[in-house]
Amino acid sequence: MLTAAENVLKELGISEPQEIDLEAIAWHLGAPIKICRLDGCEAQITGYRGRAIIRVDCSKSHRRRRFSIAHELGHWHHHRNRMLVCRSDEIGSKREGVPWTERVADGYATDLMLPHYLFDPAAKQYNRMTFYTVRELADLFDTSLTATAIRLAESRVNPVVLVCHGPGGRKWFTRSPDVPTRWFPRDELDPDSFAFDLMCGNGSEQSHARLVGADAWFDRLEAERYELREHSVRVGHDEILTLLQIDDEDMLDDWDSGRSWGR
Repeated sequence: MLTAAENVLKELGISEPQEIDLEAIAWHLGAPIKICRLDGCEAQITGYRGRAIIRVDCSKSHRRRRFSIAHELGHWHHHRNRMLVCRSDEIGSKREGVPWTERVADGYATDLMLPHYLFDPAAKQYNRMTFYTVRELADLFDTSLTATAIRLAESRVNPVVLVCHGPGGRKWFTRSPDVPTRWFPRDELDPDSFAFDLMCGNGSEQSHARLVGADAWFDRLEAERYELREHSVRVGHDEILTLLQIDDEDMLDDWDSGRSWGR
């Protein structure tokens, strides 16, 4: 079943990622874009009845502006005829405390930029879920590394867990629907993880995923029996993103928790 954003793409006959022109889509939806200097926020939308105008901060990167446009179109679909001001730390954020309206708009943005009917077939061409895969998909869809990694993790393409750490510990995580909820990542990075070396500045970015004991990531007794594939990269100046690919079918047995459908 298509989402609201995917229905818009289908109505416009979009069948390739390169055809997702967000400014043209915004015009079609009655909400033209103005790229300008904004103070105190990253994007805003002002609308009345069937028309609106979306303003996006010109100082942001191209891909960040694209997500902001899609995010504001999410507000236009779900929260029409309200003036909303979106802060940088709320758009696309997975941290706790983000208003529900912002999460709803983020969901619409993701469906508009990375629609499942185009994204899933493209992702299934890759056997390994690494940041090499994420970068290839991000270039194809013209989206950020983080947004693309989240979409990949939350799809059913492969059972993975995506974790973000900062200097203060785990900031957020998400997982594929087929990964049982008992696999809940540790708050702090374990010295046996490759992400630990990156955070401490003692290691270079991995060129490929490497095997690591599951107990380096999950604080469960049974984790000692398993291995998984870890690929970690630095994003920004103080965050580490990690993709954990689970290949062992026993780890995916949902004997005590049922399937995971959320975070």
